Amino acid sequence: MKILITGGAGFVGARLARSLLARGTLAGKAIERIVLSDQAAAPADLLAHARVEGRVGPLLAHCEALREEAFDGIFHLASAVSGECEADFDLGLRSNLDSTRALLDALRARANAGAAPARLVFSSSVAVYGPDAAVPMPARVADETLPTPQTSYGTQKLICEHLIADYTRKGYIDGRAARLMTVTVRPGRPNGAASSFFSGIIREPLAGTEAVCPVSPEVSHPVSSPQRTVEGLIAVYEASREAFCGRTAMNLPGLNVTVAQMLAALEAVAGAKVRALVRFERDERIAGIVANWPKGATAGRAARIGLLPEASFEDIIRQYIADHTGHPTALKGLA
Repeated sequence: MKILITGGAGFVGARLARSLLARGTLAGKAIERIVLSDQAAAPADLLAHARVEGRVGPLLAHCEALREEAFDGIFHLASAVSGECEADFDLGLRSNLDSTRALLDALRARANAGAAPARLVFSSSVAVYGPDAAVPMPARVADETLPTPQTSYGTQKLICEHLIADYTRKGYIDGRAARLMTVTVRPGRPNGAASSFFSGIIREPLAGTEAVCPVSPEVSHPVSSPQRTVEGLIAVYEASREAFCGRTAMNLPGLNVTVAQMLAALEAVAGAKVRALVRFERDERIAGIVANWPKGATAGRAARIGLLPEASFEDIIRQYIADHTGHPTALKGLA
């Protein structure tokens, strides 16, 4: 089978590609080719693999050619992130909404020409939920909670969810939308996401550098490790239509934690000296965005296909440390 991963050079996309290559199969079929499409080149180890092809450039520019190319499966991860979408409305519309519509229409053109509908997994977000005067947000959002996003990013993700559901209803694709919880701990430099600090307050201290937390210790939010997120995307792809249960988006599992609990876990795993590298300095822009996000989430449908969150945030930190053993600068704070 041939697979397309949009956003394939990104952290989650690259990790997904490595996991698929290690498995060798997806939904019972041998993986013969993985195409990684992104604005930047994919990591060198992936591009060196005989079954991997990299394509660089905006997804919107690639979609016309995709009308002539057969893919069995697509993981659509490409996206402008939350902070970027708030700062640049047109960027969000172009990167998140226009690109998704163009990709779906390329797949629709193939189906209309007689090809079997491709299976597509879309990475939506917990950001589709938000408080609204008419629909109060529960303490923990669930699969059946009505989404009322309060950011452009969340709105664009929700629109894409509905497009994918309708293209699936029409038989153009076999689409599934999975709502990702905030993925942490991400390596590398902070990105434009308002949620970036959820990784930074762990990653930077482990590297021996100071981190600034822009929100209060009481802020609560659902998070997931990179590996559990990738496992969730694969499980959603492999689920039968009956097991996925409908066309609406499914919450992936997350661990509901406060910032204070995250920092307590950091101290338990890495020690008080590392924890002391985090200081609080409120950023009203970021705090305002985060205040409209869910404080917790449940994932009942995901649990029915065997997906569960980590047992503790300590386990998430230990996963990051295990991933970076052999990279001394990433763990300099532990020396």
